[in-house]
Amino acid sequence: MKKIVDMPYLQRWFIVATIIGIIAGFGSLLFYYTILFFSYLFMNLFLNISLPSPIGEGGQVYFKMDTWRYFLIPVSTMIGGLFSGLLVFKLAPEAEGHGTDAAIDTYHNRQGKVRKIVIPVKIVASAITIGSGGSAGREGPTAQISSGLGSIVSDILHLSPEDRRRAVAVGIGAGIGTIFKAPIGGAILGAEILYKRDIEPEIIYPSLIASAIGYSIFGLFVGFTPIFGYYTGSFNPFRLPLYFILGIITGLSAIFYVKSFYKIHDFFKKLRMNRYLKPALGGLITGIIALLFPEVLGVGYGWVQIFMSNNIDMIPTFGLPLIIILIFLPLMKILATSFSIGSGGSGGVFAPGMVIGASIGLLFSIFFRYFFPFLVVSYVPFVIIGMLSFFGAAGKVPISVMIMVIEMTGSMQLLPAAMIAVAASYFISGDYSIYRSQVPTRKDSPAHRGEFNTPILADIKVKEIPLRDIKININEDGRKARTIMNIHGILSLPVVDDNNSFIGIVYLADITNDKISVKNFLKTGITYVHVDSSAEDVWNVMSSIKATWAPVIEKGRFLGIITMGDILKIYKQRAAQISSK
Repeated sequence: MKKIVDMPYLQRWFIVATIIGIIAGFGSLLFYYTILFFSYLFMNLFLNISLPSPIGEGGQVYFKMDTWRYFLIPVSTMIGGLFSGLLVFKLAPEAEGHGTDAAIDTYHNRQGKVRKIVIPVKIVASAITIGSGGSAGREGPTAQISSGLGSIVSDILHLSPEDRRRAVAVGIGAGIGTIFKAPIGGAILGAEILYKRDIEPEIIYPSLIASAIGYSIFGLFVGFTPIFGYYTGSFNPFRLPLYFILGIITGLSAIFYVKSFYKIHDFFKKLRMNRYLKPALGGLITGIIALLFPEVLGVGYGWVQIFMSNNIDMIPTFGLPLIIILIFLPLMKILATSFSIGSGGSGGVFAPGMVIGASIGLLFSIFFRYFFPFLVVSYVPFVIIGMLSFFGAAGKVPISVMIMVIEMTGSMQLLPAAMIAVAASYFISGDYSIYRSQVPTRKDSPAHRGEFNTPILADIKVKEIPLRDIKININEDGRKARTIMNIHGILSLPVVDDNNSFIGIVYLADITNDKISVKNFLKTGITYVHVDSSAEDVWNVMSSIKATWAPVIEKGRFLGIITMGDILKIYKQRAAQISSK
């Protein structure tokens, strides 16, 4: 039986992707139920607080928040941060942070290698962070878990380092597509999230298979209803300018999200404090924020569902005007996420980004409705467009997030609005990305080193190099040949006839009599280069004729020679230009 590693690409990846899809499905289920377990311990037993859930996870459109032991929220998030930090820094420091970035780094810089211990540590640490109320998402840990399992599968099947990298990327897409119930978007995400302005085409085929299988397994246990149910509203093309404006706003907000997150992240890195305690401090600050803004707790999808219900009066205000809460909510969610994860906690940044985008969409839909009441009759489409345009910009994944949010909301009719808003936010946000390990394009990835980098010699053309008119006529004698060689410091000469046609070479070592013609020592059948040849071709000719120069011939006529010194000079110039860019 043929080994998997020896199979053609399509056959090999159909099998490998199927295996990854199965483990991504069950791995996502394990993580999902672990989060529910710790949420029950912290939210239900310790705090006795109920938080909303999205429709696709058993939630209701109507919700009233209970506030028993409300004052203990900072204690819960601090304890969660403490246990998460102890677990991560004791056993697997690479499980720190938001997971997806680590998986991207594994693809680019580690040949897809993931330590086995990272997977259980990431599951438990992230579940504790989220379950205790930390502002974090499920997608990052799921991406790292599934990509880690993909790496292990690759080692078991003895796949090449290149295939192991692919398995990591396929695991990212399958895991995220599964946990979000968005298999198509997840599959595209696995290929898109690796780069800021590029996509990995070879990942799409296996990701589609793995994501579909993972989603099917996950859905068998938790249901196939989209996370936020089905949006049944209509599309109004006259609102496109408002979606474009929203895209600009979310693009600018994405820049603020990225800058804030890494400012706080870098602050905690430099903070002189026991690293085990840093996530506890971050959790404590998050808990304090949550006392006035409980929407920042946990994943936050239940609150997005409330935003999409048009019943925004269910949002707790603690006596403050609702508009004040909505104005500050995006900022508070950004800060809570930055402190929860940037301090060393474990969890994703995708879901918080969706909540931030949704809250921005809700806020500005209220403003739009005030000025254009005849045009804005519902907040829901702006909440959805806010979600996808914000993280499409922050994560540099415009295509996949657009598809994912549509899958998560059943809102295909909003696709034109999504395209307009995402294009605006992606453009406005520039190179800012929440994923530091992303590189601009495939040619910038160490995984493709040499594949996209044209060698400098191959890029230099003969016509760019000055030619030297050094030669000898076939009728000259050996003494003349020796003299020319001595003047130019070379050990051989090109030989031409009276029409300046190239005939061959005469070598100094072969000249045994200075008084006879060089045609007696002539070597014919010599290779040469043309004006459109590359410097690499010149180098190869030098090697073949065993000389420090190469003849340049065009239509049989001798044009001159290029010396090794000429090539080295222009090579250094070109290399200096490249390094200065």
